[in-house]
Amino acid sequence: MSIYERIMEFRRKYHGGLAFRIKKHAEVVQNYIDSDEEVLYAFCGQKNNSMKEIANTYAVVLTNKRILLGTKRIFWGSFFYTITPEMYNDMQVYSGLIWGKITIDTVREKVILTNLPKSGLDEIETKISNFMREAKLKYKVESKSLNH
Repeated sequence: MSIYERIMEFRRKYHGGLAFRIKKHAEVVQNYIDSDEEVLYAFCGQKNNSMKEIANTYAVVLTNKRILLGTKRIFWGSFFYTITPEMYNDMQVYSGLIWGKITIDTVREKVILTNLPKSGLDEIETKISNFMREAKLKYKVESKSLNH
């Protein structure tokens, strides 16, 4: 199943989020998937600080190795971000009147995803938290074995 199909599956399951040009954003992330990576989960939302800003749609993809975020600009170029388990600190979930917001706190910055469907917040939080918890445990074990 393609990233675009996974995002559309999420949107069919959870109505109410705000996103545009999903196929183009999914293609950006697809270009950065490594051959040994497996896509586990995908959704889309706005990457910005305010729910009033509605022109920053990003495809967000959770793989077996990291979280990927990508957007295709309207005229030219794209933006791509990656969050690896060792960079992850924690996550905050906010459920507003109409939409929800998730803040992923990393070592370097806070990644804020807004205008998410409120009904999908629990699933997003669960998928990311479970992945990060398991990945951090694996990372600690691997780094311990390298040091001994």
